[in-house]
Amino acid sequence: MSGPLSGIRVLDLSRVLAGPYCTALLADLGAEIIKIEPPQGDDYRHIGPFKDGESALFTLNNRGKRSLVLDLKDPADLALARAIAARVDVVVENFRPGVAARLGLGAEALRAENPRLIYCSISGFGQEGPFRDLPAYDLVVQAMSGLMAATGEEGGAPLKAGESVADLIAGLFASWSILAALVRRGATGEGATLDVAMYDALFSMLTTSHALHLYAGVAPSRVGNRHPLSTPFGCFATSDGQVVIAVLNGKQFQRLAALIGRPEIADDPRFATDESRTAHEPEIRAVIEAWSGRLTTEEAVAALAAEGLPTAPIRDIAQAAASAHSAARGLVTGLAHPVLGSAPVVGQPVRFDGAKPVAATSAPRLGGDRAAILKSLGLETCA
Repeated sequence: MSGPLSGIRVLDLSRVLAGPYCTALLADLGAEIIKIEPPQGDDYRHIGPFKDGESALFTLNNRGKRSLVLDLKDPADLALARAIAARVDVVVENFRPGVAARLGLGAEALRAENPRLIYCSISGFGQEGPFRDLPAYDLVVQAMSGLMAATGEEGGAPLKAGESVADLIAGLFASWSILAALVRRGATGEGATLDVAMYDALFSMLTTSHALHLYAGVAPSRVGNRHPLSTPFGCFATSDGQVVIAVLNGKQFQRLAALIGRPEIADDPRFATDESRTAHEPEIRAVIEAWSGRLTTEEAVAALAAEGLPTAPIRDIAQAAASAHSAARGLVTGLAHPVLGSAPVVGQPVRFDGAKPVAATSAPRLGGDRAAILKSLGLETCA
């Protein structure tokens, strides 16, 4: 399958995670990604875990790309980068704000030479604003966006999410904005300058916090593994672990009450609405755990599922990856790799006409595609 982005050429000046994740998603859809790396390579080539000397993080997030080494402090290499930018559809960069412009690789300079160019900058806090020059680390953005303040055990300290969600969400929004700009260019011929901030991207995803702050006028509080607005909606103790129960309406609550042998609580005024149930969450938790605590997680899940109640065990990544459902959905794909033989990758998740696109090749060797890239661009004399 050629992919919906077949024929789109992307110059990837990014490194580490947000930018490379964005361009990996585009590679899955068939775009040609030309990755420019400094002589020492992308930082992620040197971050573990490693397998046979190859970085897992680099391999996962740079599938389907071709690598060209350029020292952008060298005038000849910088000129070559500009020549490539004049021949591509999209440029993605995640330098600190202002750095690309000082190098002569900013949006204004490159779009002057290539007016149809879509130029996407990804940074921690955007190209403008008081926070512009703050360090663009995922942890910093999680801390400042409101996510950490709303995450953690009830009465406990703030917690970061278990993944680099600010980086990944910014990369996802960057790919989304590039696709929107390509649609507009197809209609008008205009290029675009895109400013994607990790802070903006993560802040925009905090819908529950927005509802509490902007509409209810209250600060979101940390509530652990339960939902801050709905009850019972969270994790409940079993005899050998925990079970997830997600009840969102009155009918579901009636079925749950009958299942646990306490049908009368469905008529208790304290538990009449989702809002009132949340106000009395500790009482409901105690009633449910008096039932679930006598069962294993497997037994509790089976009983809840039999009543059509949303439920689940808590699985680790190994269990999730090995599940029959993940296999049926093709979530992990093996791609040919020059060192590893076959490298597992997790591509974009959307199916197109029943098929799940994934890049045709694994991550590139450092600088291993110079001749092929320059030939494809008609720049063989620069080899």
